[in-house]
Amino acid sequence: MRYFIQFSYNGTQYHGWQIQPNALSVQEVLTQALQTILGTAVELTGAGRTDAGVHARQMFAHVDLLQEIESEKLVYKLNAFLPKDIAVSNIFPVSNEAHVRFDATKRTYEYHIHTQKNPFLEQLSWYVQQTVDVPLMNEAAKKLLLHTDFQCFSKVNTDVATFDCKIYEASWTLDNQQLVFTISADRFLRNMVRAIVGTLINVGLHKTSLAEFEQIIKSKNRSEAGFSVPALGLYLTRIEYPYC
Repeated sequence: MRYFIQFSYNGTQYHGWQIQPNALSVQEVLTQALQTILGTAVELTGAGRTDAGVHARQMFAHVDLLQEIESEKLVYKLNAFLPKDIAVSNIFPVSNEAHVRFDATKRTYEYHIHTQKNPFLEQLSWYVQQTVDVPLMNEAAKKLLLHTDFQCFSKVNTDVATFDCKIYEASWTLDNQQLVFTISADRFLRNMVRAIVGTLINVGLHKTSLAEFEQIIKSKNRSEAGFSVPALGLYLTRIEYPYC
């Protein structure tokens, strides 16, 4: 039987979701916890990868088990076993054909910036001391919805068949020295959100004009876009499926 696992994590101590040699990952820790509790080897497939230091408020993985489980009990046992920075919120059965990565129809990320020094946000948000033009950044963000090819914001030498993404939402909000960028799309390229945010910050600092921002998108050249902002402010906040 195939099960979806819904969970969240603070990514500060991890080198992303995906298992890799000589580096601690969320996938490794969650897999080891499941194997210890179930007493059998399991293989987890994630809804996508997150980079080192990136957080997830909502993430999914699927696992195939030979027998039916009591979901509530397994959630309880996992949370008792897992470290404090990973939490499982739900486990539920799906069809054997359901795929946690390929069936996702929409993903949403947030990037968090604080504009006043705050020790409680040190590992959870990026501190920007300069004053940025938020209305201008929102004007630039609207232009993202007019395009589909975002090669200029992709990590170079990445192995993808297409750089096309359908962006549904891209906007900034400012509330009490907290600046949040929200972006939703059907898929994201590696490093895409962090590169978009860095480029939009340059717009907000009046280093890049609206016309130049649009030209960057059309260039399909990563070197034309802005810097990649630090991972600590990035959150995967929602993944949507047609059946849940």
